[in-house]
Amino acid sequence: MQQSNIRIARIAAHINPPNLQMVEEDLGLERVNCRAKGASSGFKVAILGAAGGIGQPLAMLMKMNPLVSLLHLYDVVNAHGVTADISHMDTSAVVRGFLGQQQLEDALIGMDLVIIPAGVPRKPGMTRDDLFNINAGIVRTLCEAIAKCCPKAIVNIISNPVNSTVPIAAEVFKKAGVFDPKRVLGVTMLDVVRANTFVAEIMGLDPREVDVPVVGGHAGVTILPLLSQVKPSCSFTQKEIDYLTDRIQNGGTEVVEAKAGAGSATLSMAYAAVKFADACLRALRGDAAVVHCAYVASEVTELPFFASKVRLGRNGVEEIYPLGPLNEYERAGLEKAKKELAGSIQKGVSFVKK
Repeated sequence: MQQSNIRIARIAAHINPPNLQMVEEDLGLERVNCRAKGASSGFKVAILGAAGGIGQPLAMLMKMNPLVSLLHLYDVVNAHGVTADISHMDTSAVVRGFLGQQQLEDALIGMDLVIIPAGVPRKPGMTRDDLFNINAGIVRTLCEAIAKCCPKAIVNIISNPVNSTVPIAAEVFKKAGVFDPKRVLGVTMLDVVRANTFVAEIMGLDPREVDVPVVGGHAGVTILPLLSQVKPSCSFTQKEIDYLTDRIQNGGTEVVEAKAGAGSATLSMAYAAVKFADACLRALRGDAAVVHCAYVASEVTELPFFASKVRLGRNGVEEIYPLGPLNEYERAGLEKAKKELAGSIQKGVSFVKK
């Protein structure tokens, strides 16, 4: 009977590990750590904003990742509902839910990777900059908790505007004395995913075989696809270059308008975020040659933050690659991107310092 009660308490710990009062009162049990039998060894991952439009599919896909042994789902609403739902999936990762500011630190202790999709989504007519005042405060609060509870974790920032929220995170970590530029990464993978897809459509290729470097930032003209460096090598007309560049830069707006007020790019963003998170986990495992584009503290340009190809390793960003040869069109685009980025970066820095 006692063994049976322990098993019941363990199952309940999936749904609400920090507060098992109901189970304890009903069964006279002490709290039991939730460790599913047969759970594989792997990494501990937290998703902050797990009940949102990006967070839910992101959580589901991370539950499917064999490199994840423990998945913490945090949000200010409905975290336990999402946790209960996802915990029924027959994969080895153990899932725990955390609800509200009072459980934020519990969600972060001991994490190897923290993914932040938290914040409000874009709506028709909104720019990423319109989101700044709300999402900037959310990211600051979350990063203050990360600095306290898991300062060595790799942090993947999705919350828009990424061009500003990554500098916000960096300033928060600097204030706490724990900033490591290798471990704070803005997720621009969706721009690469879109670029690969759109180029593949035009060239009649399998998008899984296409690699388009996308540099700069993660909003409008700061998104600069380097079509001259596409692999496999492709030749484009100027009309195709104009079309592809515009569509890649405005892919988010395309989705927002198509959803007609019902949301933004949540499913493709979750896919891209998981693709990047998986790369981070493989690098933490020790895999070699894990190279992707990301928005990081950088000396590639005169700006303090910039998106370009980076090599990931056990400590986060191990190497930042130069931009390589650019054609005249790309050089002009780079100047536009840098001008826009400079203001966005300063806005993020000023938000924390004010």
